[in-house]
Parts: sequence; C-alpha cells; structure tokens
Amino acid sequence: MAVSYKELGLVNTKEMFKKAFEGKFAVPAYNFNNMEQLQAIVTGCAESDSPFILQVSSGARKYANQTLLRYMAQGAAELLKELNPHLRFALHLDHGDTLELCKSCIDTGFSSVMIDGSHHSFEKNIELTRQVVEYAHERDVTVEGELGVLAGIEDDVVAAKSVYTQPDDVEKFVKETGVDSLAISIGTSHGANKFTPAQCTRNAEGVLVPPPLRFDILEEIEKRIPGFPIVLHGASSVMPEYVTMINSNGGALKDAVGIPAEQLRKAAASAVCKINIDSDGRLAMTGVIRKVFAEKPAEFDPRKYLGPARDALKAMIIAKNTEVLGSAGKGKLIFG
Repeated sequence: MAVSYKELGLVNTKEMFKKAFEGKFAVPAYNFNNMEQLQAIVTGCAESDSPFILQVSSGARKYANQTLLRYMAQGAAELLKELNPHLRFALHLDHGDTLELCKSCIDTGFSSVMIDGSHHSFEKNIELTRQVVEYAHERDVTVEGELGVLAGIEDDVVAAKSVYTQPDDVEKFVKETGVDSLAISIGTSHGANKFTPAQCTRNAEGVLVPPPLRFDILEEIEKRIPGFPIVLHGASSVMPEYVTMINSNGGALKDAVGIPAEQLRKAAASAVCKINIDSDGRLAMTGVIRKVFAEKPAEFDPRKYLGPARDALKAMIIAKNTEVLGSAGKGKLIFG
C-alpha cells in the first residue's frame, strides 16, 4: 500500500530551496546507509538548527531494505520533534536512474527524488525526466534532474570523465521537464579520489591542490534560469584529517583529494541551494573505526566503535552546516 511522505512527518524541498536562494546558503544533503549515520545527521542538524535532506542511493535502499527504511525515516522525524520541534527534513532518492525506481520510492514515502538521465541523449533525458515529474507532482513530490556528467564512483554511479553542463541546454531542459531543481557539472566529482595527481598542482608543502570549480559555467547558467535552484553533487572536501587517520591505522587511501571548503562556501552563496555530502561522512566514520581497532584490538562490541564514529560524523555535520554551507541557524527561518 502506498504511503505519502506527509504521513511520515516529512516535507518536500520547495520551501527549503526558496529560502536558501533568498538567504544565500545551501541546504545540506547527507547520504546515509545505517542507523548510526542517521542518528548523526538528525542530531547534528537539530543542534545546529539546520534544514537538511536525508539522501538514499539505490544501493543504500537495497542495503537498508525499503520497508525498514520507511520506518527509519518516520522514526527520524519523531526524534527530530523531540530535539528541535520546528525543524523538518526531506527524504530524497539520490541518482535514481529509472521511472520505476522513482515511482517505488515515491510510493514508499520519499518526498523528493532525483532522476539522473545524464547518461542518455539530451532528448531522452528530457523525456525520462518529464515522466518522473508528471508522476511526482501529482503527489506533491519534488524532482531533481541532471545535466552534465560527474566523474568518479558512487555506489552504482560510475563515470570515467566529467562532461561539463552546457548552459545552452538548461533553459530547454527546465522548461520541457518541469523539474524543481537541477544538478549540474562544474568540476565536482564523486568519491574520495575526485582528481588524479595529473589534474592537480602541489603547494609548497607538497599537498595536492585540485583544479578550481568552473564558476563561469555556474554564472552563465544562473543567467539562463534566474532564481532556479541548482544542486552540486560530489561536493565532499575529503577532509585531510580523516584521510590521515585512515592511513595511519592500516588504510590505503592514496592521492585522496576533494573540493576545498572555500569553493563550496562561494557556491553556497550563489544559486546553489543544495550541496551533497557522502564521502566525507564515510571517511569520518571509517577513520574513527580504524583508530579504535588499532588502539583496542580486543574490542568486539559494535557500540564501542560505531558510537565514537557516530560522534565524529555528528561533529563534522555541525561544522559543515556552520562553516561551509551557511545553513546553521536557518531552521527557524524556514519552519519557525
């Protein structure tokens, strides 16, 4: 039996993005796969009074089980009422690739879905996205589309190289599909190794410095579709402290580099209303778990290593909301 996200206590992204655009901040979209990640996201955003989006990839939905996931989201909404009564969140499908998957998510309580038709031709992308929009909008669910291709690997999404979004395409795409937001490619990338060493320069300390984002493309897109919400995928900073923690405790992350925080702050002050963060959360939790195992090799109680990992992720989320995205303290602005 189909269930509406409204029955679960969730919201779609319309009001969030409207206020984010007006207030020049970005709503964080955090991916999660398990209970500890969910706890960290909800508590971190509640404490920093930040609007947020819970993101689930197709792979994460399979991992968690779609029935259980529905009740996890409902439980998160109930917990949020206790921690920060005015705050709400959206449950979003990340990189949905078929109409059937998007329909299934909508019918099981998602309040927002992404249909990623970027691997199709431009016309096929429009056709598929429009089909999803028609089904979603009948149920007051918001839809994110994508133009351009991000390099890297994230669950089932694999691309060898980036294809920048062409500003000439965005007006037609938005008009003919009716999407509520648009993911674009301006140089971000999925995964922890977003760039090869050959794509980077090295600073005086020998640290890899990634190429800058293509803000010229973003600015041109803003001119073509003024006031329209833009989304950045692959926007983790691949925080060096967690890469070091992983490698110092038996890990083997080589040449891991992400998007500098100052570039994300600049993007958040533009038409970018949603910034996706997945890899940073994985790195934070993995680093702490490896550290616990290295320091306490006899430990076998999951609470003793998942608990500290959860705490590290929560601290990272509060810092991201406060220092990078500008979303901290905006909960009352949107929902108060």
